Amino acid sequence: MTFHSILFTDIPDDTPVPQCFPDLNLDQVVEAIATAYKDARLQPFFHAPLRDEELIRHRQAVARDLEHPRIATAITTFNKQMDTIARYLALRQTLIYEHHRQGWLLEAVLTYCTAVSELAHTLSTAEVRSVGLQSFTHYLYNYLSTPTFSELNNAAQSIEHALQQIRFSLIIRSDSFIVKSFENEQPYSPEISAVFAKFRQEDSPSYLTNLREAAGMNHIEAKIVEFVARLTPEPFAALAQFCAQHERFIDETIRRFDREIRFYLAYLEFIARFRQQSLPFCYPEISRSDRNETVRDGFDLALAHAMYARQAPIVLNDYDLIEPEQILVVSGPNQGGKTTFARMVGQLHYLAALGLPVPARQARLFIPDHIFTHFERSEAITNLRGKLQDELVRMHELMVKTTSNTLLILNEIFHSTTVEDATFLSKELMARILRQQAFGVWVTFIDELSRLNEHTVSMVSLVDPANPSQRPFKVVRQPADGRVYALAIARKHRLTYEQIRERMEKN
Repeated sequence: MTFHSILFTDIPDDTPVPQCFPDLNLDQVVEAIATAYKDARLQPFFHAPLRDEELIRHRQAVARDLEHPRIATAITTFNKQMDTIARYLALRQTLIYEHHRQGWLLEAVLTYCTAVSELAHTLSTAEVRSVGLQSFTHYLYNYLSTPTFSELNNAAQSIEHALQQIRFSLIIRSDSFIVKSFENEQPYSPEISAVFAKFRQEDSPSYLTNLREAAGMNHIEAKIVEFVARLTPEPFAALAQFCAQHERFIDETIRRFDREIRFYLAYLEFIARFRQQSLPFCYPEISRSDRNETVRDGFDLALAHAMYARQAPIVLNDYDLIEPEQILVVSGPNQGGKTTFARMVGQLHYLAALGLPVPARQARLFIPDHIFTHFERSEAITNLRGKLQDELVRMHELMVKTTSNTLLILNEIFHSTTVEDATFLSKELMARILRQQAFGVWVTFIDELSRLNEHTVSMVSLVDPANPSQRPFKVVRQPADGRVYALAIARKHRLTYEQIRERMEKN
């Protein structure tokens, strides 16, 4: 295939943040990922999930290639070289002496030619399996063989060689200096070094300076270069002509690759820290037609990021959604991991649609057309609506856009009204969701929703029977009867029927 983009699609820089980001805490994840690559402006790439199975699999293949150290190192080195070029070009804008500006452009071109050539060589000899990187490697070799690149590379090397051959003598007298042609004079450096060698101390600090690291040029240095250019005008004239012809020398497709490939590298670098903690990641099986889903040992990536510094353990959870099942109804005690479980489901689907490894040991996922979330919010005084009315308005807006392929993540809605009204509204909303054949997760305190019909699945967050105040944060597939938590508390205080009877018999 002809190479255009390693992301396989055009993504504008003004791509809006998806509605689900704050509720799923994906904004925290993307911010953490993009921070280390802020100059690449990666956020828009994370705001545009794919819907096409083939393109998602192409991205998965690219990410797999980048998990090979040799390929990742080569591309990371290339990225660093492109960053160096960007610094050189930015530096030029701050310089006032023309020869100095021209010199940094030449240095940028030489770095660019080296970077492109080395990357092409490494990718051609590495075990690249993805269509994306194979196509880019082919593009690189075609580019290297074009007259445009050959002329750029040859001219830059020729001018650099000519400039390196220049020799001149600098005579300093009090407050003046003379620049003249080099006439085979003996350099003073070896003689001075020999005189002072006897004063050398092994442990004395070094005052040597790498002159190439100094970016500035003062007016005296600029005048010296000007006089040297008068003595040897040919190389400097060639340099001036070269700069005039190659002010914009970076190929736009290569520039685009340099930015887009960081999308993969930044994410893989981000999840590497969690892999070191033995948290699992996998490339999910994906489908746009098969609604059967399986997840093993999944977890909330945003929570793992928040807990990383404390090295706190992360609880892994499973779920299955087998047709005709549509909605996972999650119930259980407060602070039991229900919302975290719901976020996990949303994150898994979103990251899968980006073509990236997902936080789970194994996953088979349906790719939705949209992911809509509804989490509890504080009342907004600007809309003059009560909390219940605001929730109903928000749900109506979501349901208007919901299709049979939409993933819904609903968390603790209708809390602001009575149990009777919340039950009535929830059943009505559930009926509409099921009619529209949408799928997803609903965290609720209303157990009845999990027993409506074969389209709903009961998931329950467990409690520790020995200590109900402790939460194992496990969410399992089992019937919700509303008594699990109450039974655990009763058992703790020895108030179950069996425990009371036992005490009575002893008395």
